[in-house]
Amino acid sequence: MLYLIAEYLHFPGILNLIRYLSFRTGGAVATALVIGLLIGPKFIGWLRVRQGKGQPIRDDGPQSHLAKVGTPTMGGLMILTAVGISILLWMDLRNIYVWSCLLVMAGFGLVGFKDDYDKVKKRSHKGLSGRVRLLFEFLIAGVAVGLITWQSGTELYLPFVKGPVADLGYFYIVFGAFVIVAFGNSVNLTDGLDGLATMPVIIACLAFMLIAYLVGNFKYAEYLGIPYVKGAGDLTVLCGAIVGAGLAFLWFNAPPAAVFMGDTGSLALGGTLGTIAVVSDHEFALAVIGGLFVVEALSVIIQVFWFKRTGRRIFRMAPIHHHFEQLGWSEPTVVIRFWIVSFVLALAGLSTLKLR
Repeated sequence: MLYLIAEYLHFPGILNLIRYLSFRTGGAVATALVIGLLIGPKFIGWLRVRQGKGQPIRDDGPQSHLAKVGTPTMGGLMILTAVGISILLWMDLRNIYVWSCLLVMAGFGLVGFKDDYDKVKKRSHKGLSGRVRLLFEFLIAGVAVGLITWQSGTELYLPFVKGPVADLGYFYIVFGAFVIVAFGNSVNLTDGLDGLATMPVIIACLAFMLIAYLVGNFKYAEYLGIPYVKGAGDLTVLCGAIVGAGLAFLWFNAPPAAVFMGDTGSLALGGTLGTIAVVSDHEFALAVIGGLFVVEALSVIIQVFWFKRTGRRIFRMAPIHHHFEQLGWSEPTVVIRFWIVSFVLALAGLSTLKLR
């Protein structure tokens, strides 16, 4: 909104800074952070009153988690509110990529909200049916990727390789939707400990803030040999808004958590990251930068597959962060070490920008 006003009125002097991408990104970070910190206490209090006993805690999980009984969930609504207001203020709302990301964020957020609501209402870990949930996710992601390909192309790019390796045509919509849905659910599976998913999401957004900026700048893209996507640079503002809102949420989600993100937040944030990767043609870099989320999802898939085949488990408990808890690691130890892994993976993913 502010960007469009600045464009229309041709603000003079210091007000002209609003038209600069770097300034708007910083503004988005600050706005989302302040909004999140301001609404957090009252929002958490409102959730606590509405939910009563809070999110159901697994009785077959680590015994330390039983102390979290009564902690409210759906804290992702706080993140989405802060991000939404920040985006409306600082982004160029004429950009189709902005609306593609907003569609996924809002759509996945609604799916996650329904799942959280069912769990709280029924006092059960079983929320929305898995098939129904995936159906809605793929529909939302498919429409978003369709909008993206309408504006850009359907070429597939790989790390360490200059130029596209293939033109997938209409199949790119299927591929892109899979990336978005897979990453959304990977972040959702990771969100099992206080702060575990929040900081890796922030780290991944910081990495894609740089990627989106470089991809959206013709000179930098040409120099690095990465795809140039006109308009993708504006997604740095979206990444900044998520970083600011994520930091605000982490203030309340730090151990012991006053609120859980819930599927409302984890699905929305993971899906949005996947959409940003699709827009910037860095889907495979996302698998490296967000490698922690990939490992978490794979641990569940491997555990289920192996148990059905042999009746035995590879991990003491899945997702894999619970495995380390069962080995005797304390929750803060697991969380901080996973943050370190996430940071190292983000650096590894960014290295692919130059190694081509």
